[in-house]
Amino acid sequence: MRNRLLAVAAVAAAITVPAVAAQAQTVGIVRGGPPVAVEDDYGLTVEQRPAFREYIVRERVPNYTIPDRVVIGTVLPEAGVTTYDVPQRFGATPYRYTVVNGETVLVEPRSRRIVQVVD
Repeated sequence: MRNRLLAVAAVAAAITVPAVAAQAQTVGIVRGGPPVAVEDDYGLTVEQRPAFREYIVRERVPNYTIPDRVVIGTVLPEAGVTTYDVPQRFGATPYRYTVVNGETVLVEPRSRRIVQVVD
């Protein structure tokens, strides 16, 4: 009886954990590519976004133009797009930022993949 109870608990946990983890992710589709899931915990929070947008305007960050749509998962070209460190006052983040096609984005530095569009 105890083995059956443990088996039922294990199955319930296996079903619940992916559903809870999926709630903390943003999923983007890249044209011709696979879906990309990004943990929201590592980007800017909703509360930080207005102050971050003001910071971008104040710093006069240049706008880069690319032919692709600006969506999560888009890989920015290595040449012609400069990324910048996110200031510490917006929290520790492994990402960098830039402005592309008028959209402020967070970028994973190694792959240059967009991980968050700051709206």
